[in-house]
Amino acid sequence: MADTVQKEPVIEVGERDLPLHCPTARTPVWCYHPRVFLDVAQAGEARCPYCGTLYVYKGPPLGGH
Repeated sequence: MADTVQKEPVIEVGERDLPLHCPTARTPVWCYHPRVFLDVAQAGEARCPYCGTLYVYKGPPLGGH
C-alpha cells in the first residue's frame, strides 16, 4: 500500500498578478489567513509562510535600475 503525500498547491502567476499577495482573490474563504505580500518576480518563486502555497512567476523578466 502506497503512502499518500499531500503537497501544498503550486500556482503560476504572471505580470498582471503583481503585486502578489496570499491569499488571492481566487482563494476560497475557508482558506483565508492574514494577507502577506510575496516578492515572486525577483526570485522567480515564493512560498506563503502561512499556508505553504508555492507561487511561481512565469511573466517577463522585470528589469530594474
